[in-house]
Amino acid sequence: MPGNEWEKIRHLLVVQDLQGQRTIPLQETTYSIGRDSRNAIVLRSRSVSRQHAILLRVTLPETDQYGFRIIDGNFKGKSSTNGLYVNGMKCVSHNLQHGDVIAFGNNQVQAKYYAISYISEKAFSESGDIENISDFLLEQANVANPFQTLIVDPNFEAASETALARLASFPELIPNPIIEMDLGGTITYLNPAASVKFPKIREIGNKHPVLTGLLNAVEDRKINSFSREITVEQEVFEQCIHYLPESDLIRTFIVRDITEQKQAEAELRQRDRLLQAVAEAANYLLVEMNYETGIDKVLAVLGEAAKTDRAYLFKNHLHLDTGEMALSLQFEWTRTNFTSSRSHWQNQLYQSSELARWYATLSCGQSISGTIQEFPIAEQKLLDRDGIKSLLLVPLRLEDEFWGCLGLADCSQERLWSRHEESTLLTMAASISGAWQRQQVEEKIRHQALHDMLTGLPNRLLFNELLAKALPNATRNCESLAVMFLDLDRFKVINDTLGHTLGDELLQIVAQRLKESLREGDTVARWGGDEFTILLPRVNYLDEVDQVAQRILQALQKMFCFDGHELYISASIGIALFDEHSHNPEILIQHADAALYHAKDLGRNNYQFYTTTLSAKTPELLNLEKSLRYAVEREELIVYYQPRVNILTGQITGMEALVRWQNPEMGLIAPNVFIPLAEESGLIIPIGEWVLRAACLQNKAWQQAGLPPLTVAVNLSPKQFRQSTLVEDVARILTETELDAKFLELEITESTAIADLEFTRNVLHNLEQMGVHLSIDDFGTGHSSLSRLQLLPLHNLKIDRSFIQELTTDVRVAHIVKAIVTLGRNLGLRLTAEGVEKQEELDFLKSIHCEDVQGYLFYKPLPAEKATEVLQNKQTSALEMKN
Repeated sequence: MPGNEWEKIRHLLVVQDLQGQRTIPLQETTYSIGRDSRNAIVLRSRSVSRQHAILLRVTLPETDQYGFRIIDGNFKGKSSTNGLYVNGMKCVSHNLQHGDVIAFGNNQVQAKYYAISYISEKAFSESGDIENISDFLLEQANVANPFQTLIVDPNFEAASETALARLASFPELIPNPIIEMDLGGTITYLNPAASVKFPKIREIGNKHPVLTGLLNAVEDRKINSFSREITVEQEVFEQCIHYLPESDLIRTFIVRDITEQKQAEAELRQRDRLLQAVAEAANYLLVEMNYETGIDKVLAVLGEAAKTDRAYLFKNHLHLDTGEMALSLQFEWTRTNFTSSRSHWQNQLYQSSELARWYATLSCGQSISGTIQEFPIAEQKLLDRDGIKSLLLVPLRLEDEFWGCLGLADCSQERLWSRHEESTLLTMAASISGAWQRQQVEEKIRHQALHDMLTGLPNRLLFNELLAKALPNATRNCESLAVMFLDLDRFKVINDTLGHTLGDELLQIVAQRLKESLREGDTVARWGGDEFTILLPRVNYLDEVDQVAQRILQALQKMFCFDGHELYISASIGIALFDEHSHNPEILIQHADAALYHAKDLGRNNYQFYTTTLSAKTPELLNLEKSLRYAVEREELIVYYQPRVNILTGQITGMEALVRWQNPEMGLIAPNVFIPLAEESGLIIPIGEWVLRAACLQNKAWQQAGLPPLTVAVNLSPKQFRQSTLVEDVARILTETELDAKFLELEITESTAIADLEFTRNVLHNLEQMGVHLSIDDFGTGHSSLSRLQLLPLHNLKIDRSFIQELTTDVRVAHIVKAIVTLGRNLGLRLTAEGVEKQEELDFLKSIHCEDVQGYLFYKPLPAEKATEVLQNKQTSALEMKN
């Protein structure tokens, strides 16, 4: 501890009242003493007056030390009831000496005064918690430097009554501003220091920052003395406030000017924010895979931490027109409500008068910092476009090369940039340069990973990525796309004859010619060897694909000349279009490859489009197709019947005919296996006609057996529905089976119905004229609406099973089904729900008045014999109920 710290006199008052002993370090200038809780020192005894005494700090003559004077009574001069006694003598006032004992009216409440040196600040602060202060003080004593006490001459001027009267005028001499205000907000006193420091305070009154909020603060606080910080214009002060309840006055004392301290604290906080920003920004540069996203985040973090309005990253480059060194704004962050200035900072030449100083300074590794008023006039005009008032720029360097600069701009104030801000920006510039170098390396590695080393074209991996991205875009834009598979004809002969070096050169020239033959936005990739794939992402007309294919073939037919060789080559091209048959990347490439081999089979040097007949079928699939051709004549096909049930009555209102294939070798084959095969091969036409005839014959047999008449529903495939002889075929089969047309229901899918609405309406109209019932199957799986389907002569609407399966788990589906039923009933259609398997599904359908259901909850598809038994049992039950 410094010597002057040891010599400092410390003042303690040890109080003993009815609640015990406590030690009070005397550090304030005044203390009010009494029974009232609002006093600075509260004494617990009824013998003590509410305001019994005042303790005043008194400066000793010709010294820098001070003592304390105790005065009987309150600040208004009213004496205590029971008097004040010092060392047994009653007195009105007394300059306290070390060891003085003070009694307040009687011996119930006493206090002992200590004035000592050679005690540390820490020990002095802790003395208030010590029970035996005498022992504590002895422990703190130093043998070489025993305690010194404050010796006060009782005859010095301040001890006289004249000095006591003059004591009240000490605020006039103190250099700190002192202001008094009453509870009405009126200033009652200003000392000279306050008048000089705050000349307008009387004019402004209690709205002045020194007095603002004091009335409320005094009312809200339970203590009479407290301190706070205030700001007056640009200065910050520490202010002490004392509420004098006995005089209803608020006295404020400006302790000290803490402006510099606050500025230092603000700089430290700013430094901490900047350090945190550096750490956060560096983390973004490390973990962010996308370099541009990482830089955007870095600028945002820096701008927010530095509390600026703009943050920039400029990059150097050669001017596109002149080839001279220029800079452009590559990345920018702006605070909210500030517009981007990117357009102002593109292709700015360093040789211009505005930026010549920038290049000279930054290229040498130095920073540019200051308010714009300090900059040359030409720079001021350039920066004034963006409202910049202060600018800080640091160079971006990589391996001693100046490649750009990082900057902060303030548009709100003329700001002097701190050394912390500049060092932070330099640190981030180094991190960004490292990240940029890393990005260049990563881009090179990625390019090598995704491009063919020989030709520079995208490789197979990148082509697949581009194709996968192009498919959803084509769907979204209602467009198609094409994939071409190209193979050079007899390239192996050239490679084997002339060598691989010449073959490589030929492939490089071929790659260049292919790129020149494509449209803008098309992609050619080297698939491997002499194979190339081409993606045409935006196709609206087939002619576009034809033209590209023709240009490619013509470009390759031109002579190739190099190393004294004249070569002619040709190519074969297979083309697959994005459609229902080629709907994902893998299948598109497979189909283009199949078309390529078809082109080769046709003599090479041509292009062919993929058709479904070119699909390379597996031996198992070919065998299945062959077996299917004989299934009808060998009577391997079976018709199953699934009952349709009325929800309210439980009665069977119809049967749906469903075809099954019972192959003697492969067993029962599911419809989803052989129906698509039948569609593709065209076998669906004879199979559909066989099912229709079988269903009509069975229904006629049920009627002849005396069972209640009902309709049998038969599904028509898309190809079967579009047969030009469909109406005649139906009429012929009804005649042959002698079944009344009203007992036949024909079902077509929603997609089939809307494929050609006019054609569908004509066909259904003719069938309706015959008396056939008509139904839409799987409603909800297509893209139609009831408003479109109402144009068709329909009788029944079947809700697809996919809706029913989600009926009780998705409330949106429930709303959709309810809407379908409501609209269908309004259009006069009979509603049938397919795939009902749960009781809760049935309950919901019943609640929305759906008429009929089909599903495993009632019946699975049944062979004709089982279906006949079910109908007979229902008939027997109905007769028993009547009887």
